Amino acid sequence: QVQLVESGGGLVQPGGSLRLSCAASGSFSSINSMGWYRQATGLQRELVATATTGGSTDYEDSVKGRFTISRDNAKNTVYLQMNSLKPEDTAVYMCNADLRQRGWSVYTRHWGKGTLVTVSS
Repeated sequence: QVQLVESGGGLVQPGGSLRLSCAASGSFSSINSMGWYRQATGLQRELVATATTGGSTDYEDSVKGRFTISRDNAKNTVYLQMNSLKPEDTAVYMCNADLRQRGWSVYTRHWGKGTLVTVSS
């Protein structure tokens, strides 16, 4: 069984910063990409940022220059540093990981339950 657990969400004022963390645990042999998605009330889930094991990253246009994704591969953890937060960044942020479970030959995508980020004065 695989678990992804996010932490670090909360209430922050516009212009503030938050750092989200997501740790993967359980029975798996390797992780390929890890990433963050978000879903605001009434809207579809959207990609925020992704990072491969090799260090390649990709960002949604509206967060470029403000958000930074990073990984600690030894800890199976992905982070999202969010700076200059705006009210429109308010959403539930969910992490995912493409990983290979022990005994499996393919990678499958797993999701965390999400952490709420609210940007408001």
